[in-house]
Amino acid sequence: MDDAGAGRVMRNPASSCSLYWRVFATGFSFLTFGVGGLLLRVAVFPLLNLFVWQRDKRVTLARAVIRFAFRGFVGLMQTLGVLRYEIVGQHRLERNGLLILANHPTLIDTVFLMAFVKRADCIVKGRLWNNPFTGGPIRAAGYINNDSGAELIANCIASLQNGNNLIIFPEGTRTSASGEISLKRGAANIAVRGARDITPVVIHCDPLTLGKGEKWWCVPSRIVRFRIEVRDDIKIDRFIADGVSEVLAARHLTDYLQNYFTEESQGHA
Repeated sequence: MDDAGAGRVMRNPASSCSLYWRVFATGFSFLTFGVGGLLLRVAVFPLLNLFVWQRDKRVTLARAVIRFAFRGFVGLMQTLGVLRYEIVGQHRLERNGLLILANHPTLIDTVFLMAFVKRADCIVKGRLWNNPFTGGPIRAAGYINNDSGAELIANCIASLQNGNNLIIFPEGTRTSASGEISLKRGAANIAVRGARDITPVVIHCDPLTLGKGEKWWCVPSRIVRFRIEVRDDIKIDRFIADGVSEVLAARHLTDYLQNYFTEESQGHA
């Protein structure tokens, strides 16, 4: 065996140990996340309901608790060597009333954004309201239920008008395994009807992990690196000018966003 071959053999055990450790650390992180959500439901949020009677203050405190909990979860995963991350343009999030639209390559994109956006609001799937781990925090924080039907867009616009920062993944679910981004029109309708500029966030994950249909234990061979880029606002005026109907404006905006996120997410690959 030559020296190069011997070197590869010697490196393999360390590489395998690193992989096994990250599988364990990933599982431990998600277990911690689940237990933490349960503890918030049975211990923290009942105390908020008991001692903070004003709903607005209670919701604000609940969202702050969730933000710090998510920040801790991200920090735990980084400390354990599961991932590394950087946020570019974070100063653009230091405002109120933002309509934040992001691509959605991984399971923990929501966690990242909720961890670093103050006064964050989001649309939550109805089934999560009754989940024993997520239901308590979701209800306490007053997030928007996507089962609200015709009131959904109005509720989103009202949240923005109240100064909340609304986080939406316009794909509606994680990006497919093929990498093809397909946007729904709901986010564009909110922007058009609410006359709100869009703060786009482009999330890169290399190598990709926790993608759609992927099991949590399918850990990549090397540490995952997240790059979260908060871009300049997309102005809504050009889409709603000249008396264009809301339906047509939303269609044009959706097409624009489709191309935007496709080009930006693939451009860094």
